[in-house]
Amino acid sequence: MSFPRPLRRSVSLSPARSLRLVVLGQSAVGKTALTVRFITRRFIGDYDPTLEMIYRHMAVIDGEMVHFEILDTAGQEEDSLQIEEKIKWGDGFAVVYSVTDRCSFDEVMRLCFLINHIHSSPKRSSGSEQPPVVIVGNKKDLQFDRMVSTEDGENLSKALKLPFYEISTRDSYEETVVVFNTLYQELMRQGHFSPGSFKRRTVSKLMEKIPKMQGSSTLNSAGRSLSFNSFRDYIPE
Repeated sequence: MSFPRPLRRSVSLSPARSLRLVVLGQSAVGKTALTVRFITRRFIGDYDPTLEMIYRHMAVIDGEMVHFEILDTAGQEEDSLQIEEKIKWGDGFAVVYSVTDRCSFDEVMRLCFLINHIHSSPKRSSGSEQPPVVIVGNKKDLQFDRMVSTEDGENLSKALKLPFYEISTRDSYEETVVVFNTLYQELMRQGHFSPGSFKRRTVSKLMEKIPKMQGSSTLNSAGRSLSFNSFRDYIPE
């Protein structure tokens, strides 16, 4: 399988294209590791599974400046209103499961149904297509702990008619790039960035409470990646 060129940080004088992506899935499937790997190229294995964060990251794709806002959800049990607000916020979605956890795989279909249901409600209908969704099977490097086969993921992908990638966040930065690049390219195909396509950027009180972090804040002055607990020091009051 050939991978697209890794995204490069750069400076552009043209206005940045902005998109909101939401990473969904049960706790401990590697959502934060996936997001941080994409932004910093570094793999960090230990995180606080109860902490949610919106990461802001600038990247260049095909010569265009892109401003990513990536909501890394906690994956804890939450009421329907909370998950609905997070899904309404997003333009595209990565639904993640761990190949070592069958329950996390079973959760994928429910989350995909919620995305489809919320974005097809009469209040949101504007004649546009459904938002792009990518199914991600993470931790393929843990072969001896595998409980979900690659074929299981492929069959679910075919049933839901959604792209599917089985990746190892630990072993491959390029595989994480594929996930976010696919969502960007699909939003481009749908005309998300074309004139007149911009939707009003309303933010609920729930979303305003989620801490936000610039991508550059994930590296200290020595170039070493920070532990997730130390991220709290960079969260603005």
